Amino acid sequence: MIENALIVGGGVGGMSAAIALARLGVAVELIDIDPEWRAYGAGISVTGMSLRAFEQLGILDEVRREGFVGSGIRLRAPDGSVVMESPPPPAAPAPIDCSGGIMRPALHAIMQRHVREAGVTITLGVSPAAYDEMGDCVEVRLSDGSTRQVELVVAADGIFSASRKLLFPDIAPPRFTGQGCWRIVADRPNDLDRAEIWIGGPVKLGLNPISHDKLYAFILENVPDNPWYDEADMLPHVAQLLEPFGGAIAAIRDNLGPQSLVNYRPLEWLLLPRPWHKGRVVLIGDAVHATTPHMASGAGAATEDGLALAEEIARADEVETALTAFAERRFERARLIVENSVRIGEIEMAGGNQMDANAMLGGTMQKLREAF
Repeated sequence: MIENALIVGGGVGGMSAAIALARLGVAVELIDIDPEWRAYGAGISVTGMSLRAFEQLGILDEVRREGFVGSGIRLRAPDGSVVMESPPPPAAPAPIDCSGGIMRPALHAIMQRHVREAGVTITLGVSPAAYDEMGDCVEVRLSDGSTRQVELVVAADGIFSASRKLLFPDIAPPRFTGQGCWRIVADRPNDLDRAEIWIGGPVKLGLNPISHDKLYAFILENVPDNPWYDEADMLPHVAQLLEPFGGAIAAIRDNLGPQSLVNYRPLEWLLLPRPWHKGRVVLIGDAVHATTPHMASGAGAATEDGLALAEEIARADEVETALTAFAERRFERARLIVENSVRIGEIEMAGGNQMDANAMLGGTMQKLREAF
């Protein structure tokens, strides 16, 4: 069993690993490049696999209080009419049978509280500059010139991971899919009691409750030339994308403003082949399996990574054994999420049969119900 560890990156994956390792009695330090340790973005959708992982991490009750947890889905036509909705759920469904949403800063704050309560040391405004293996430990040189000597480094520094570049410099960068995702926050209508997908329009539109009075909307746009949007052009562009939709969307469009927290991200993906570690440094989360949002499983997969890594560290006598077992355990699940998410986006961009995409989504979500 290791005595100390350094977590690089204070996002969902890094915080999950920090909490899980600290609960094993490991002395954990978490570093993040942002001196204010902020969370960027609007809302985040969470599926059953994410909620189950949150429960195992010990944060599900707070996610319920500060976000939204329900079940089922509703499909609407562009005019707002209901095409299909799932039947009523059981009285008290298990987390794996639920879905929901939460403001990303709210989820971040919940996890930050648990990191601090676990006794994790937090160092902000620094990033890794070099990793040097030293037998039974690794020396980490940080951007401020300081060093750390630890038995394990968990690199959870995101899709553009500096650690991945240091460890595996020949790995290709993340690939752009051809789609971009717009996200906005809006007031939640009284009848929005579950996730909704609006089908048949010129863009894919979804609504998801994220609190008792707010929702977040996502819009997937086909942008093969990968444009850059000036901040001043974002709200008008979102309004234009929402123009073909009726029902509750009209009010959302008419009330767009600074409070909408409009956010745009070109959709990129990456799946690192095994191994996911080099020496005593292991990559987790988006640093190794960055996906698109089509299955709303990125946060859940990162949380699972943190939990699974801690379990493998606890059961193995050697760090090398634990890190190899971790990647073996997680690779196929990560591949399923990444490749099928990207494939659904390809079907959407090609104007293919949405039933094929829905069948792939349903089959994948059923597979993700299995224990990780």
